[in-house]
Amino acid sequence: MSPGSHLLAHPVSETVQAERSRIVACAYDRAEGIADDVMAKIRAQLPGYGTADPGFLSDVHDQLARLSRTGLGALLEHKRVTPADVTYARQAAARRARSGLPLVDYIAAFRLGQRAIWKSLLAHAGDTEAGREAVLSLAGPLARYTDLISTQATDAYLEFQQYMAAESGRDSQALMDALLDGALPAGGPHLSVATAHGIGAERTAPLVVVTAVVLDRGAEATDPGEAAQLVSAALARVGVNGLRTLAVARGTEIVAIPALARDGSADELCERLRVLRADLCSDGIALAIGVSAAVTEIAQLPRAHQQARAALALLPEGGGVLALPQMTPFRYLLLRADDTTRQLVDPRIGTALADDRARGGSLAETIRAFAAADMNLREAADTLRIHLSTAQYRLGRIQELTGRNVRSVNDLVELLVAIELQAGVINEA
Repeated sequence: MSPGSHLLAHPVSETVQAERSRIVACAYDRAEGIADDVMAKIRAQLPGYGTADPGFLSDVHDQLARLSRTGLGALLEHKRVTPADVTYARQAAARRARSGLPLVDYIAAFRLGQRAIWKSLLAHAGDTEAGREAVLSLAGPLARYTDLISTQATDAYLEFQQYMAAESGRDSQALMDALLDGALPAGGPHLSVATAHGIGAERTAPLVVVTAVVLDRGAEATDPGEAAQLVSAALARVGVNGLRTLAVARGTEIVAIPALARDGSADELCERLRVLRADLCSDGIALAIGVSAAVTEIAQLPRAHQQARAALALLPEGGGVLALPQMTPFRYLLLRADDTTRQLVDPRIGTALADDRARGGSLAETIRAFAAADMNLREAADTLRIHLSTAQYRLGRIQELTGRNVRSVNDLVELLVAIELQAGVINEA
């Protein structure tokens, strides 16, 4: 394997060096265009890409543009490219292997990418002697860069294929055990499969830990072991960015480590988890699912696992999905409230809210809207689509029934706590 790629050639004159910088800068600015050109050729010439879905093709396009920027950027900055700089290429290679893309098509795509970069450099060289000398001086560094990335990618592709050929539950368990101990395998097939799932390839890639348990539904329930395997397989398909999710059944607990979208948002993942739970429930498998806060380092996964378990424990007997990334500290604290917390609620507030709930909950709805509008009653009335005078009447009624003034921060917080405690806080949306 190549230890690195020297993108600096032998010393050249200042004139030629200036031309080199100009040519490379022009090509760098066209990284997206280079990727467009390569994609057109790939789809036309390589059968493995011709029938791929849009998500797969978008991933390939992003990879091509990124590889162009890495190589050309290193030329501009007179830097060496090392394997550590192109770990994303290994991750992409494992995704191609998982998709079933033939290796011959994968290697051919690399060659098309190299040719496109070279043609872009030639196109910007011009007709001057300095331009021609400059572009020729780039041929060697570009070839060495192509050798580095193709070697890295091919190794990762073959490692992942070997892993898939010998994959067993024990292998997946070993990888999951290592990750939940806060360690990433240093090499070999386990590292390959980890990067294929978006784990550990880049420090900033956000991850969450998902833990699920199958709820007992009595004598008619699916066999627990079989149900756990079905849930594990379903969780493996609940990924974002085109990535599968590492998921393992560990006794009565099913654990998954999904990689989130580039913006770090867990909303799409959580929505897919809720759909998965509903689908499995219709098949007779009831689930409780806890989702940790997002982390960006492997060493943080043990803590995330404990968070997911803690979230799981806060769900009601009927199960559901409780996702910490979608929860405020206020709501989380209320979820953990005990009987003593509830006993501290003023009986007048409890009685007023219980009566209001029986009548449709308009007073509680107004309190929530008033708080969400930063105590701006007109904005709260607009949100509720009621007249301002109606909102004013409701605030007066709240003060009359509870003895609390919603324009006082302390009183408003006390009312909000009582509302959430009475509602049970859990949101199954």
